[in-house]
Amino acid sequence: MKVAVVLFTRDLRVHDNPALSAASRAAERVLPVFVHDPALRAGDNRRRFLDGCLADLKASLRKRGADLAELRGDPVAEAVRVAKAVGAEGIGLADDVSGYARDREQRLRRACDDERIALKTFPGVTIVPPGAVRPAGGGEHYKVFTPYWRAWQAQRLRDVESAPRTLRLPDDLPASWFKDRPATQGGESAARQRLTTWLPRLEGYDADHDAMAADRTSRLSPFLHFGCLSPRDVAARVDGRPGAEPFLRQLCWRDFYHQVLLAFPDLRRKAYRASAEDTWLDESDALQAWREGHTGVPIVDAGMRQLLAEGWMHNRARLITASYLTKHLRVDWRAGGDHFFDLLLDGDVANNYGNWQWVAGTGNDTKPYRRFNPIRQAHRFDPLGDYVRRYVPELAGVEGKAVHEPWNLPQPPRGYPAPLKL
Repeated sequence: MKVAVVLFTRDLRVHDNPALSAASRAAERVLPVFVHDPALRAGDNRRRFLDGCLADLKASLRKRGADLAELRGDPVAEAVRVAKAVGAEGIGLADDVSGYARDREQRLRRACDDERIALKTFPGVTIVPPGAVRPAGGGEHYKVFTPYWRAWQAQRLRDVESAPRTLRLPDDLPASWFKDRPATQGGESAARQRLTTWLPRLEGYDADHDAMAADRTSRLSPFLHFGCLSPRDVAARVDGRPGAEPFLRQLCWRDFYHQVLLAFPDLRRKAYRASAEDTWLDESDALQAWREGHTGVPIVDAGMRQLLAEGWMHNRARLITASYLTKHLRVDWRAGGDHFFDLLLDGDVANNYGNWQWVAGTGNDTKPYRRFNPIRQAHRFDPLGDYVRRYVPELAGVEGKAVHEPWNLPQPPRGYPAPLKL
């Protein structure tokens, strides 16, 4: 093959990128392409993060003799347009399972067939491809995590791909396809450095990752979402180290929800367990207070304000805030899921809505009626109140664990709301 196009989507890296590696082996010249799709919403935090990812990817490609063509519009139309312009015989694309991604792939396949361009898809968004593991007794997917975890552990995984050493672009490419980007600290380079720095903490992960104030989670999820890190590569670097299993289990949860989404494309809008769907209250004021972090429950407000400020939230805070909205305020899980999806750097359909349904009792939880008492959770996972004081400045002067129940103080802090009452 003389020329191939690699359409980057959620695989913004050069290391262990099967589509890029295959193109570098099969074609004499390779054109890497990213299409900014106006149909996809993105808040300010996510746009900035994406810009950093793309700048780093561009720099990595340039070091190897190539560059990143950045276009705007419908990704199918743009990918086919540039492929025809450079005489490409094939397009490489990473597999994905969201409704948007599957529609994009189907449309691209039809368009490539019309133009007699080969389209090949590759793994890389998950460790085990969605749909590759199926229950032995029949059924298209695993509905419960623990059996999936056992089957997942038994899988033979593909080899990790090295980054291409050199790449050659086609000749005479339009300058308008290429955007100069200043160097940044984001993207794959930052992700790989963070992983390297964090790995020595792996042994204490199981004991420490729920400590909210300590913030000892890996914080790799945004990089995994945008594909700045290969989950397969992460698993390979973690496996065999002391303390690896609890962390691998979290990576498996990520794969689990991708295989759920593949089998149940309506995960974002319909209850996975229709019989468990509840009658939700129309409490717009309560929903808005929750979004803004003004519920009067400090641990909930701290989590929601962390989300607003950082585009990220500690996992324990995600459970607490989601349970509070759905089990205490009785607000529809879809409203909470949409808010998280809009703001989280790591927000994707599979994990975001899969976890929201798990908490709401409509999803894959085997105990759908469980609820997280926010006060008990606060005392357990933020015993000194440091996490709350970090994000709720109105309570900065309240000492110790009293910060979790400020309404019980002789003089409640001024400027902080009383707990919501429905």
